[in-house]
Amino acid sequence: MGITVLVNRGSGTVKKKRLTAEGLREMFQKAGTEADVRLLAGEQIVDAARAAVKAGAEAVVAGGGDGTVRGVASVLAGGEVPLGVLPLGTLNHFATDLKIPIDLEAAVRLISEGEVRALDVGEVNGEIFLNNSSLGFYPPIVQARDQEMRRSRHGKWMAMAIATFKLLPRLSSLRLKISSGDWQAERRTEVLFVGTSEYQMSLLAHGAPNRLEGGGQLYVYLARSRSRLGLIGLALAGLVRDVKQTRMVEDWRLPELKVEVRKKRAIPVAFDGEVSRMKPPLLYRKRPRDLRVILPPQAPA
Repeated sequence: MGITVLVNRGSGTVKKKRLTAEGLREMFQKAGTEADVRLLAGEQIVDAARAAVKAGAEAVVAGGGDGTVRGVASVLAGGEVPLGVLPLGTLNHFATDLKIPIDLEAAVRLISEGEVRALDVGEVNGEIFLNNSSLGFYPPIVQARDQEMRRSRHGKWMAMAIATFKLLPRLSSLRLKISSGDWQAERRTEVLFVGTSEYQMSLLAHGAPNRLEGGGQLYVYLARSRSRLGLIGLALAGLVRDVKQTRMVEDWRLPELKVEVRKKRAIPVAFDGEVSRMKPPLLYRKRPRDLRVILPPQAPA
């Protein structure tokens, strides 16, 4: 199988383990696959994925965190070329939910031996997301985290803690109008979260373990808190239980939704750990079975 492997050279594992293109190429050879391996800057990944598809690659592998994987997936969604994943980021939510091995050599073997299945993705104003999209307090903190990492060279966790401490006192709630078909709701909230599948939302069990079940709906979660104190209370509740099961969160299952924000100017929107500024209204929809991904073989029934 002729595959192209695009690795974000700035990802945490690449730096920590000092991975090289030659070393990764040898791993694929041991697994029985010839691979064209390239270590690239993050901003080069999407263009490289487009070039690989145009050149006739049988699969394109994304090596990095969820943002890198999303970038490659944005090129492959809706097409026939499958996505492979080397989880080389800090959290690797997408890989973890899909039981893709975090161990690098095992992930390489999976790309050679796994099976291709079609997964759902979400879309907001033309941008796809694999895991979730959110607005409210989280996107500005991610932006501040990235600035802190560039300024101080702190790790991601430390930079996130510093960014949260600095920004939390200054963040304000959003006034939203959410509609889907004939249904609508107006809310004021600190957080709106849209997932491609149902999420467990506690500190000890966070993620979407049922990603493979598919379905035509998006999972929408809204924090009832209207203040920073309420947001802290929500976080504390998540230490001991799934916050969806409390009165602090509203949730809906919708095939698509429109989110109107009282402030008409562009606002930061997060998807899969990346942030972009988008002008409301935000139009969310589900794209069922739109991305082909190399996954562990299914156990026989």
